[in-house]
Amino acid sequence: MAKTLQLNFSTATGKNVMLTVDEPREDLTAPEIEAVMQDIITSGVFEVDGSPLETAKNARIVERNVTEIVGS
Repeated sequence: MAKTLQLNFSTATGKNVMLTVDEPREDLTAPEIEAVMQDIITSGVFEVDGSPLETAKNARIVERNVTEIVGS
């Protein structure tokens, strides 16, 4: 089963932005994730159309099952 951590933000102009992390640690806590999201915002490293990330909206773990039928 594949797991992805989705971090959802909004920019200063109201656009939604999602950053994803493949195979996150199993023992992540909400306070750790909130702190990292705030660090990402504070760093100013990400912008969309010149507008920086402004608000951490939510975070979630997404699990999916992939069953390959044909191919390698």
